[in-house]
Amino acid sequence: MILINYKIYKETFGEKAIELARIIKKVQDKFKIRIVITASALDVIRIKNEGVEVWLQDVDEYYEGKHTGWISAKQAMALGINGSLINHYEKQKKKGTILKTIKSRPDGFEIMCCAKSVGQIEWMDRCKPDYILYEPPEFIGSSTDSVASKPESIKKVSELISKSQLIVGAGVKTRDDVITSLKMGAVGVGLASGIVLSSNPEKVLTDIAEGFNSV
Repeated sequence: MILINYKIYKETFGEKAIELARIIKKVQDKFKIRIVITASALDVIRIKNEGVEVWLQDVDEYYEGKHTGWISAKQAMALGINGSLINHYEKQKKKGTILKTIKSRPDGFEIMCCAKSVGQIEWMDRCKPDYILYEPPEFIGSSTDSVASKPESIKKVSELISKSQLIVGAGVKTRDDVITSLKMGAVGVGLASGIVLSSNPEKVLTDIAEGFNSV
């Protein structure tokens, strides 16, 4: 799996979100790899209509009723949006909220729970999110290094996880990053600025996709 987080970079505002989605679909169709976009709740339906898989960037623990302003997984599923990130480094939640969100999710709604440290991994795994996204903060947005710079940490995390699947991110931008991550036990990689801010996102994503065929 390749996860591409749009965040709320201005490069994804308006029609730019659709233009990037079309590039992503082109690469996905060529390599037959599951690619999931996480986008603003303002854009997910428009992006979904391009034939790509898109999730929310965050979802709340309350799914229906008197909860003005909350984002409902149940409502998202009614619109064909079947997954979400939670606890991203840029929007962290309390442990109790994470547990409640995972436990009360509707059937069929996938959750990828973000972890910034090895210490978070064990209790997150016991909650059984579908995926755990491991992103060491020191590599987030890095133009030089990535999580794959410390392959032993990926291996350690992969050995701790038994109930979820491991995705790794933070600074991932090359085929070699992918190869290292998969060899150390990850099933996929997550990207954001490396794709969204690139002058040639198709070239970057193609290189990433080719990494999956090299392992």
